[in-house]
Amino acid sequence: MHFQSRMIWLILFFLFTWGCTRHAQAPRTEPPPETATEEQTPSPAVEQPEAPPVEPTDGQRMEQALQAYQQALEAWEAGDSEGAMTGLDTAYALLLKVEASTESTLTDEKNDLRLMIARRLVEIFASDQVAVGENHRFIRLEENEHVLKEIKRFQTVERRYFLESYQRSGRYRSMMVRELQAAGLPTDLSWIPLIESGFKLRAYSRARALGLWQFISSTGYRFGLKKDRWVDERMDPVKATRAAVQYLKELHGYFGDWSTALAGYNCGEFRVQRVIRAQRINYLDNFWDLYLMLPRETARFVPRFIATLMIVRDPQRYGFDLPAPDAPADTEIVVIHQPLKLSELDQKLGLEPGTLAQLNPELRHQATPDREYTLRVPGGSARQALEAVAQISRWIPPEATYVIHYVRPGETVSGIASRYRTSSRQIARLNRLRSNFLIRPGQRLKVPARGGVAPPGPRPQKAAPLQSASNGEATYTVKRGDSLYRISTMFAVSVKELREVNNLPGNQLHVGQKLTIPHKIPEGARTYVVQPGDTPYDIARSHSMTLQRFMSLNRLGSRTAIYPGQTVWVE
Repeated sequence: MHFQSRMIWLILFFLFTWGCTRHAQAPRTEPPPETATEEQTPSPAVEQPEAPPVEPTDGQRMEQALQAYQQALEAWEAGDSEGAMTGLDTAYALLLKVEASTESTLTDEKNDLRLMIARRLVEIFASDQVAVGENHRFIRLEENEHVLKEIKRFQTVERRYFLESYQRSGRYRSMMVRELQAAGLPTDLSWIPLIESGFKLRAYSRARALGLWQFISSTGYRFGLKKDRWVDERMDPVKATRAAVQYLKELHGYFGDWSTALAGYNCGEFRVQRVIRAQRINYLDNFWDLYLMLPRETARFVPRFIATLMIVRDPQRYGFDLPAPDAPADTEIVVIHQPLKLSELDQKLGLEPGTLAQLNPELRHQATPDREYTLRVPGGSARQALEAVAQISRWIPPEATYVIHYVRPGETVSGIASRYRTSSRQIARLNRLRSNFLIRPGQRLKVPARGGVAPPGPRPQKAAPLQSASNGEATYTVKRGDSLYRISTMFAVSVKELREVNNLPGNQLHVGQKLTIPHKIPEGARTYVVQPGDTPYDIARSHSMTLQRFMSLNRLGSRTAIYPGQTVWVE
């Protein structure tokens, strides 16, 4: 099936009501047995009529549809988009045969699977399309009141910020333009970092977004940016740009226009999607129809971006004399096989202090990791750098100089500082707190370790191990927002198994209800509630698990996102 036909099918899919009807099929009949001829035996055996085929039940069809959906995901993970589309076609065809009424126990599962199939179809279709070519009018540059207000700010209170950011842009924009062109995206998108980070490599927001493109940890992980003890690739300009290009391409395929896609880039596609669903007018309206319903920062992001394009295209019109952009750094690559401090190598090469740290911003401790690492050095110095590395002793990183404290209700920064024999200012600096030192219950704080302190409070929202039964089963306590389908997905069992084991007549659950989970729970496993900022890698490391084991245990794929409040398995 061609992709264009599939998209037409997808649009019709959304127009259909949830209760689809199926055309009745004529009953199957068999032709009458032929009359025996003279040559045949006089008493032929009477042919018994063929038994009618046994139609699967709605529950069995639902199971088959879920299995087809899972196979489609596996094909997508393996890079087989055609196989994934075929699997989704099969899943949807099976779903249409599930004749669940509004009172049926399968209604919730059917509707959930409809939505999951639709989302995957949009994602796969968008990724397989040829992106739009170069188009300098990809955003309508209208000088409405919102855009003019942002231009005025750049002309006055933010003039210095704009000029300095523009000058820094020269270090990275040529690389960004190449990556955007290779992906078939408009090169004007290379000005997004001027709004997001001012083209500062280590820009860090209060939402814990980091780097030129301001990725939060979970989104960075989703698009291949690694973060561990040694590196945080959100600060690498090349790697972060490639991740941003993937994200922008996906957003444009999801929303269909760049203004809405940029809003999704700033606050997340699901936040924008919720605003779109709340519209009373049309499904995908013009961005300015959504403007007032978006979060304030996101609402400003698009007009600020348009204002930036207007200024850089015609600076004289808006009273700007733009400085010459900085030149990109001339670098070479050397492979390092041991941890060493960049400051020592700076000194050996006769470089200004901090030169190598500036060229390798992803290194969290300004030191190479305890594994093979490709280090950027100034152009023409690769051979000298390799010789210098041989003369530098292996660097042994110090043990952590801080402890982790989880804020409890009623605690203040000054109280925590007093308890740990340190100062509020040191805690604020270590955790990048704002001047008012605002903290919240459950927040994870790094506290300088001075010794002689009481142990920190327990980590909140970390679930105790499930209560195990003698047959290997376990019990789960229903929480607000849970559904049978969500719980079945969480514990990798089917809805049917949950109903049978717990003797449930329907889908109705209540908070506090105890459910028996079938024996598929790994022995010794326990649950963990995902915290804001958690990534699969962080969770796996904190529980002494490999990332592969964590992903396998929770049946997560490389494209599967986790979210705060989600319950996952750990060992």
